[in-house]
Amino acid sequence: MKRIKTSFIILSPFAIGLFSLFIGTYDIPPITVIKILFQGITNYNGISNIPEKAIILDIRLPRILMAATVGASLAGSGAVLQGLLRNPLVDPYILGISAGAAFGCAITIGFLPSWSVQTMAFIFGLLAVSLTYMVAKSQQEISRLPLVLSGVIVSAFFTALVSIVKILVDPHKLQGIIFWTMGSFSLSDWRNFKIALIGTIVGILPIVLMRWRLNVMSLSEEEAYALGVNVKRDRMIFILFSTFSVAVATSTCGIIGWVGLMVPHIVRMMVGPEHSVLLPLSLFGGAAFMIGADTLSRTFVGFDVPVGIITALTGAPFFVYLMRKKGKETWES
Repeated sequence: MKRIKTSFIILSPFAIGLFSLFIGTYDIPPITVIKILFQGITNYNGISNIPEKAIILDIRLPRILMAATVGASLAGSGAVLQGLLRNPLVDPYILGISAGAAFGCAITIGFLPSWSVQTMAFIFGLLAVSLTYMVAKSQQEISRLPLVLSGVIVSAFFTALVSIVKILVDPHKLQGIIFWTMGSFSLSDWRNFKIALIGTIVGILPIVLMRWRLNVMSLSEEEAYALGVNVKRDRMIFILFSTFSVAVATSTCGIIGWVGLMVPHIVRMMVGPEHSVLLPLSLFGGAAFMIGADTLSRTFVGFDVPVGIITALTGAPFFVYLMRKKGKETWES
């Protein structure tokens, strides 16, 4: 049964991604989609440069790949942080990444239009995590509770800065800031996909190679030290690389929450807490979930709904479910 569940999770992003190519607000016959894909893969010129070709190869395909990459990044980082903090109710944004990236986006759109939104979002995302770590370090020993509380403090600080920017900017620019902070793949192209892919590979690959250490890090610090693991060093490595991955993903598509909370927990319920299995499957599960959510966001109504709204509508009830199921034991140190 576990092998079946594992195969299902691995194959799900490919199946959902292929299905997503066939649906959209612009109706394209399935046979035409297949011909266009065949031409794109083989460079065969058997089909002319019709508008449908641009829709499939330059709009839908990079958007689907972008969603898969960002979903894998968020879910993988969520699995890492849940293991480090030993709490299944946290996600990558607990360290203030989203608030920092949102501020970088806000000041770029509002006051620095010639600057790159992605670059500024990435810089301030990393700055937020650095501040979180510095605040936690002031407690002399960096443990789970100081990190979580520091993340809340830093997030509140950058959220307040974003609110100040919203008050000061032109109303037309304000609309762009609000739309970006809701998260969307509507501006996805091959360039943004490459940026997200590189960030995910650089951030997630070292974590995947070290994933067995997460099992030890999930124990108490005393037990981890007894097993020969340098807890402080490894925690720094995991946080640094997961933050880099999420910051790059966030800089390309905006703020998309709840994925890092829901997907690792669902995968954990299906295959168990072993991180050597949980982490890779969370990547596949995150990719599948994000492709499905984005497909729903662009086909549910006649216009493009920010995918962050879709993930929030599913994430909030799921969070309540986890709280009711886990109760007090979830929040134990």
